[in-house]
Amino acid sequence: MKKRRRGRGCLITIIIVAVLAYGLIHTKGEILTTAKDFIQNRILTIFEKPAVTFGDEIKSTHAVLMDLRTGRVIGKKNSDQKTYPASLTKMMTAILAIENLSDLNEKVTVPENIYKELKSEDASMAGFLPGEKVGVIDLLYGTMLPSGADAAESLAIRVSGSEDKFADLMNQKAKELGMNDTHFTNAVGLHNDKHYTTANDLAKLLRYALKNDTFRKIFTAREYTTSKTDKHPKGITFSSTMFAGMSTSDFQGGKIIGGKTGYTENAGLCLASLAEKNGKDYILITTGAPGSHETEQFNITDALYVYGNDLP
Repeated sequence: MKKRRRGRGCLITIIIVAVLAYGLIHTKGEILTTAKDFIQNRILTIFEKPAVTFGDEIKSTHAVLMDLRTGRVIGKKNSDQKTYPASLTKMMTAILAIENLSDLNEKVTVPENIYKELKSEDASMAGFLPGEKVGVIDLLYGTMLPSGADAAESLAIRVSGSEDKFADLMNQKAKELGMNDTHFTNAVGLHNDKHYTTANDLAKLLRYALKNDTFRKIFTAREYTTSKTDKHPKGITFSSTMFAGMSTSDFQGGKIIGGKTGYTENAGLCLASLAEKNGKDYILITTGAPGSHETEQFNITDALYVYGNDLP
């Protein structure tokens, strides 16, 4: 037993030194985690329980529960298997728009030519009108709270000139974030066999995006009213589809403080959420829950169940 402890202690010491050396060598680069986080998340996992595998207790077919600060996966279900993201796609659209448009008050003209396809696909809409001049910040809230495809496509076209070029930017960002099992074809989440991801990859995306203050503020908003325009002199008031779909956001020991829903027939009911419990932040990605907008929202009941259990 003594030899084992010495060996483990030496290993920990070597890795600590290596991490600190790496930090000194790469002081000009962005280090995604601090040495302290790395030690806690990688070294101390020797003494921690492995991630829990969710079973039939949740309806969703794919899931991953993560400690937001450290990135450690706490629970999972088919988390590395291919799934469709539906409107969880819009998390990537929003963070890219925030990063590429420096003036959030800039007025963007909503393109007229996007409506025919979106209506034919029965895409959810924020309610902006063709030709309406809308602030970037209003388009961001319209993308995330009511899951407006009109808002998301307007941002994509403003950033890249076309949705196809924006999809290229999405895939480039996915590669940078290590989302190696993800491919995007559109900014909205409309079904396409080549538009896919995994729960693990979506967790990487959400953890990254929540580091941005603007994204986090939008992601945790329950309601928002846009600025006045000539077509909407009183603005438009949006409500979060997630909060609207739950009778309570509270669970034992904490509460859900933010989220983004998604749904297509192929993707099922999906949810990306952020919760606080016992002073810690957690994120949960679920996809593939049965039902639709008209049924019980099993994506939400799954989240309340998972967060309500004991978490490290």
